[in-house]
Amino acid sequence: MVSFVEGPDPTVADADALRALVRLSAQVAAGSEEAVRGACAQCVAAAVPDAWVEEMLLQSYLFCGFPRTLNAMREWRRVSGRVAPVAEDLPAPDLERWREQGEATCAVVYGRSYEKLRQNIAALHPALDEWMIVEGYGKILSRPGLDLRVRELCVVAACVAAGQDRQLHSHLHGALHAGATVEEVRRTLAALEGCVGAEELLRARLLFDRVVGKSLQ
Repeated sequence: MVSFVEGPDPTVADADALRALVRLSAQVAAGSEEAVRGACAQCVAAAVPDAWVEEMLLQSYLFCGFPRTLNAMREWRRVSGRVAPVAEDLPAPDLERWREQGEATCAVVYGRSYEKLRQNIAALHPALDEWMIVEGYGKILSRPGLDLRVRELCVVAACVAAGQDRQLHSHLHGALHAGATVEEVRRTLAALEGCVGAEELLRARLLFDRVVGKSLQ
């Protein structure tokens, strides 16, 4: 069994805190350093737990790359005044554990499409399949500190901002599979007003309408 929560329960997180967190995720994906700085300040003002912000920033390198993640973490340190932990109290690196966790987490996100996903990614390149499971879903997205539902809402925000519609489609489903309600996803998209263009946001909302319609069939 994979555990996704440590510390305060994100499932009862304040709506303002979640709004600030997903807006920061979007700005990390596509915003300027000034915009990221402002979004960090909004997280401080909304009293988003430090651990949630840092977990969201750490997972951003999967979707935004190291340069944007490093710059965003730098802005977070400056704005929040929080220093980095000296070390993490986590188990030693273990590829087999990460693979097991990754398979479990990915299966939650993709549901009935999990086996098809693995086949499709392996057909692109087997290394990509291995990295997706071990590195992405195992080492990163199965970390404690933030539950999978909130992680997926943040991934949705990043995909909208980056214009990655194919991945957005998958993670809209993933957010629902991880326990987010339809209304929570809609609020996540609404929170992105001002962070992304009106056309991109409309496209994301229409895509989610199709996802909801499909899930009800």
